[in-house]
Amino acid sequence: MEVPLQTEMVELVPNGKHSEGLLPVITPMAGNQRVEDPTRSCIEGKSFLQKSPSKEPHFTDFEGKTSFGMSVFNLSNAIMGSGILGLAYAMANTGIILFLFLLTAVALLSSYSIHLLLKSSGVVGIRAYEQLGYRAFGTPGKLAAALAITLQNIGAMSSYLYIIKSELPLVIQTFLNLEEKTSDWYMNGNYLVILVSVIIILPLALMRQLGYLGYSSGFSLSCMVFFLIAVIYKKFHVPCPLPPNFNNTTGNFSHMEVVKEKVQLQIEPEAAAFCTPSYFTLNSQTAYTIPIMAFAFVCHPEVLPIYTELKDPSKKKMQHISNLSITVMYIMYFLAALFGYLTFYDGVESELLHTYSKVDPFDVLILCVRVAVLTAVTLTVPIVLFPVRRAIQQMLFPNQEFSWLRHVLIAVGLLTCINLLVIFAPNILGIFGVIGATSAPCLIFIFPAIFYFRIMPTEKEPARSTPKILALCFAVLGFLLMTMSLSFIIIDWASGTSRHGGNH
Repeated sequence: MEVPLQTEMVELVPNGKHSEGLLPVITPMAGNQRVEDPTRSCIEGKSFLQKSPSKEPHFTDFEGKTSFGMSVFNLSNAIMGSGILGLAYAMANTGIILFLFLLTAVALLSSYSIHLLLKSSGVVGIRAYEQLGYRAFGTPGKLAAALAITLQNIGAMSSYLYIIKSELPLVIQTFLNLEEKTSDWYMNGNYLVILVSVIIILPLALMRQLGYLGYSSGFSLSCMVFFLIAVIYKKFHVPCPLPPNFNNTTGNFSHMEVVKEKVQLQIEPEAAAFCTPSYFTLNSQTAYTIPIMAFAFVCHPEVLPIYTELKDPSKKKMQHISNLSITVMYIMYFLAALFGYLTFYDGVESELLHTYSKVDPFDVLILCVRVAVLTAVTLTVPIVLFPVRRAIQQMLFPNQEFSWLRHVLIAVGLLTCINLLVIFAPNILGIFGVIGATSAPCLIFIFPAIFYFRIMPTEKEPARSTPKILALCFAVLGFLLMTMSLSFIIIDWASGTSRHGGNH
C-alpha cells in the first residue's frame, strides 16, 4: 500500500491565517517521502483543509488511524520506565510529603513541556522532534535533538534488558523450585536476554507504525497495575519489622501468620520507631532521588510520533492524551512508592522486588509480580526503539523514501548493540547514569523551551512576552537540574560508591 506524499505547509499557523513571507518547506517526517511539485503540494494542502474547515490545520505523511485510547496506552507505556521499581526507595530518602511535592511538580512541568512541543509543531506543521530542532537552529539543532533521543532511549532500553537479564533467571529458578542457581543455559541471563530480544522484541520492533503497538502497550500497563495491586496487598501481609528467620517460611501462610503474631507480641520501642513513616527526610541519598524523580515522566521523543498517527489529530486532543497519560502514571507512581515504603520503611532496597525476596524467596504472588514486570519491560522496548530509529534515519538518510530493508536493518543493529552492551558491559549502567543526567533534561526542559522561543513568530509573541519568558525560565531550570545531576554523579564516583541517578 503506497503512502501519500507528505506536505509540510509552514505558512499555515494554528489559527488558520497566513503569515506573510513564509514559504512552504518540505520536511521528511520519517525520512521516507519527497514532494516533487510545490504547486501540486499547495493544491493538496488547500483541498485537505477544505475537507475539515472547522478543524485546526494538521499535516501528516499518512492519515492517522490510532484511536484516543490506544494513544493513551502508547504514551503511558512510554512514560512508565523501570524507575517505578525504585520509587519506594526514593520515598524512604525524601519522606512522604517531600516525595509528593516533587512528584507533583515534575508531572506539571512535563505537561507544560509537552504543551510547548505541541505549540511549536502546530506553528510549522512538523511532527518530528528532530525537525523542530532543524527549524529552530538548522542542522546543529537537528543533530543535537537526534543525538539526545538516541542516547536517552538506548540508555532506557539497556536498563530494561538488564532487568530481563537479572530477573528472568530468578523467575525460572523459583518455577523449578531450586535452592541454588545451576549452570544450565536456561539459568544464564545472557542467553535469556538474547532469546527474549529475538523472539518477542524484534518482531514488535519491525512494525511500521506505533499505533499497532497499542494492544501490547495496554497489556504491558495491565501488568504494571497487577504489580501495584500486589504491592498494596503485601503491605497488609508482611510484618514490620521483619523477624530474622522470616525468609525460611517458604510460602507457608499459616506459619507466616504465627510468626507475625509473635512479632507483634515481642515488639520493642526501637522496632516501633523503625515502623513509623517519615514525612520529611533529608539525608545523603536525598540528592540522588531528585534526578531520578525529575526523569520519571520522560516521554517527549514519543509524543510527536504518537501525535502523527492519531486519528483526527489536533493540539487540544493530543494535550488531553498527554495529560491523561501523565495523570494515570502519577497515581500509579505515588501508590507504588507509598505502599512499598509503608511495607519496609527504611529497610526498602533501591529495587523493590529484591526486598520482597527477604520475606519469602518462593512466594507465588511475588513470582507472578516478577513475571508481570518482566512482561511490561519487554513490551516497552519496541515503543522506545521507534524514536531512536527515526532519529538515526533523520541523521543518516534524511531525504530517502521508506525502505523495509533499512527499517529492518536499523532495528536489528540497535538490538544487537544493546544486547552486546548488556552482556559484556554490565557496568555500562553507570555510564548511562551520566547519559540520562545529560539527555533527559535536554529532552524535557531545555529543547522544548528553546525550540518554542525560536519557532514562535515574534509578531505573535514578542521576545519579552510572558509565554516566552516562562519558556526561558523553564530552560534554565533544566540546565540547573542537569548540572545538579552531573555533580552528584561525579561526587559519587569520586567517593567510590556505585549508585547513580538519572536514568528513565
